[in-house]
Amino acid sequence: MPANQRRYYVQRAEAFIDAVKPTRMREVTPDQITAFFQSYARQRRLNAWQFRQTVDAVQLLLVDLSGSPSARDVDWDYWKSAGADLAPDHPTLAAEQSPQGRVQSSPRYAASTKALPLLKTLARTLRAKRYAIRTEQTYVDWCHRFLLFADKPDDRMLDQGDVERFLAHLAADRKVAAATQRQALNALVFLFREVLERPLEDMRFARAKRPARVPVVLTREEVRTLLESLEGVYALMARLMYGTGMRLMECIRLRVADVDFGNGLIVIRDGKGGKDRVVPLPARLVEPLRAHLKQIEQLHDADVAAGLGEVFLPDALARKYPSAAREWIWQYVFPSAKLSTDPKSGRVRRHHLNESGLQRAVKRAGGSAKIQKRVNSHALRHSFATHLLEAGYDIRTVQGLLGHADVSTTMIYTHVMNRPGVVPVKSPVDDL
Repeated sequence: MPANQRRYYVQRAEAFIDAVKPTRMREVTPDQITAFFQSYARQRRLNAWQFRQTVDAVQLLLVDLSGSPSARDVDWDYWKSAGADLAPDHPTLAAEQSPQGRVQSSPRYAASTKALPLLKTLARTLRAKRYAIRTEQTYVDWCHRFLLFADKPDDRMLDQGDVERFLAHLAADRKVAAATQRQALNALVFLFREVLERPLEDMRFARAKRPARVPVVLTREEVRTLLESLEGVYALMARLMYGTGMRLMECIRLRVADVDFGNGLIVIRDGKGGKDRVVPLPARLVEPLRAHLKQIEQLHDADVAAGLGEVFLPDALARKYPSAAREWIWQYVFPSAKLSTDPKSGRVRRHHLNESGLQRAVKRAGGSAKIQKRVNSHALRHSFATHLLEAGYDIRTVQGLLGHADVSTTMIYTHVMNRPGVVPVKSPVDDL
């Protein structure tokens, strides 16, 4: 360790020893280790790097120095990533800011003094029309790039020709994918129609070609091997994603009230397109999920006892029920390991886990399982859909479970099944 950091590692190791006294280091339990991380983070209000340093110090103490048997059962990688802060522009945090304030405070747009007023108006219009925060961020960013490209001194001078040249530039010079160009087009169509009040018509520009792609789908055996390579909370999250077809952020943002054990359902709120849907709660995950929520409830009770326990709520709900932010039912099912302080309001909240931890864990598990495919969290959703279709479920049923607006989106999974027709297709080479 660098000399200037050593004393802090020693301090954090000493804090752990004091917290578990009179237990000897070789006799500590995984529950004591977990309780220390949660309590220490709550008391000290650690930021991300301080939390990782604490986990490192305890790991060195228990694994490298004392050889504690229980330390082998601790998912150290999970704890190092579970305390990661959400980025300032993360949708969960951006939703708490006014749209104009978010644009004004972003260093990305600070130098664009000419474009700033129009971008603020665009962001406010998107928020008023209840667009998703990620869509708001994406549209503002594309319109900012467009304004820099057009380089007009006045917004009134912008016209359809500027849009066509910009889109052609993306395809011809930047070599962007078709989906990226379409995303930019959607942003500019919104800008001209809703903000400038000059709708675009009969657009003519060089369109990027959209190649046909099939999703990465794992076999049932590959899914089983992948899930067995995961541990702890990330294993539970991955099983939920495969068992329900949830998207990454739908799983990350799941709240306690959304899990209906009585009816065996999970309600996915505010999914893609702002839509809610219901998926079945896998029977095999009922008891693991109950046990996990029991631990999270203890964590929440300790937060409340310390005068904390708030969670982010949508504006309308937070205004209507001021005390709801501390209620158990609104807490995240997969909360961060540490508390976060809003630098502007000073309010202390426990956000959800940073999604990057789960993404890294799934990718790492795919490598450990030696799966020769591009394994990521979305492959679990693709596999869910394909395996349901292979089991004989109607495509409309699968469409509803996935939350697709158009059945043609769901049809892509029929191309990776072993039965593109009514009966399985046998290759003629198998008869040679």
